[in-house]
Amino acid sequence: MSDVDPTLRPDCGACVGLCCVALPFGRSRDFAFDKAAGEACRHLTPADGCGIHAELRERGMIGCTVYGCHGAGQQVTQVVYAGRSWREGEPVAGEMFAVFAVVRALHEMLVLLTDAVRWAPAGHRELVTLRDRLRAASGGTPAQVLDVEVDAYRAAVGDLLRRLSAEVRGGEGAALAGADLVGRDLRGTDLQAADLRGALLVAARLSGSDLSRADLLGADLRDARLDGADLSGAFLLTQPQVDAARGDERTRLPDGLTRPGHWTPRAGGAH
Repeated sequence: MSDVDPTLRPDCGACVGLCCVALPFGRSRDFAFDKAAGEACRHLTPADGCGIHAELRERGMIGCTVYGCHGAGQQVTQVVYAGRSWREGEPVAGEMFAVFAVVRALHEMLVLLTDAVRWAPAGHRELVTLRDRLRAASGGTPAQVLDVEVDAYRAAVGDLLRRLSAEVRGGEGAALAGADLVGRDLRGTDLQAADLRGALLVAARLSGSDLSRADLLGADLRDARLDGADLSGAFLLTQPQVDAARGDERTRLPDGLTRPGHWTPRAGGAH
């Protein structure tokens, strides 16, 4: 991941707690209680901050620590709505939540395209043009944003990224797209240039693995052991994926991605 545009990084201080209100979640390993869509989280403060931000994992709210809006929150709050808030009540709140869903989808694609541009050889002007169109689409009026054909953009982005992935990987690497690798010990497996799109890598052991040119688009890395792994040259890896995994100080990440605070010095002795 190349250096990420600041507008694609979450800035909770410039948002009105949209993810803490608009999104639903259910009591589970990731959340300590149920919350319906449109209902403010019980921990959301009047100033739109999180009252337990420093204790989210200890308080059973792991899901909050691995969620990423890719900057959609501040984009909706500051650009699309010019500082207005869902606290004004309906109809602003309902419309704002719907706009947030669209902008988050657009920003998720923007993050991927921003990384892809770094890998794109000369001649991929199509990719840059599509990225610029997505940026413009995420900054319109509420009505304009809601009129965006997200599925059409997804199809266009998906096609471009598939083609670029084939070029980046050069026809090499293991074909593991969508593979169920939950809990698998993959240490020693050659994963360079592997196609791991959508692979289920939950709790998989990737300690010391070299994932250079591996396509990780949509791969589920929850609790994956990445201690000592080299992801510095991974393709289409995002911050939420990193946040969901387990690594240590030896784990190498792409430029622009940050080491999560919950990672242990040695990933809990993963060897």
